[in-house]
Amino acid sequence: MRSVVVVDINAPQEEVASLFADPNNNAKWMEDVDRIEPLSGEQGMTGSTYRLIPKHGSMLFTATVVSRNLPNELWLSLDASTVTVHVHGTLSILSDGRTRLVSEEVFKFRGILNTAFGLLARRAIRKAHHRHIEAFKQFVERQKRGRL
Repeated sequence: MRSVVVVDINAPQEEVASLFADPNNNAKWMEDVDRIEPLSGEQGMTGSTYRLIPKHGSMLFTATVVSRNLPNELWLSLDASTVTVHVHGTLSILSDGRTRLVSEEVFKFRGILNTAFGLLARRAIRKAHHRHIEAFKQFVERQKRGRL
């Protein structure tokens, strides 16, 4: 299953890329993440891994930074017991200090039951993806206003 969300953010590309690529910011904009636990490597750099600890529930994701070509793109892999999510964030410059973020997530469910659940939950998964990216946009724009 694939989900794509596009948002225009009122901040320069370099700033958006820096905030997006820093895993320490995840809990600041992802409402369902309590914190991250670094596992290996220099956090946010290619090859580094960390665990996303949820506020509620037991779904633990281990994130791996697959590739980063900042300020233009970032690739992550999120692994849980039932699903792997490949995340590709592309950042492009718009006029007057604005940035377009295209977030693509590809879900690969493990097993027949999880695949069936994924098909039934497509709408909720896409809605959650959209909610996360909108929350990131608001986080970046709050950061910018705080410095003005």
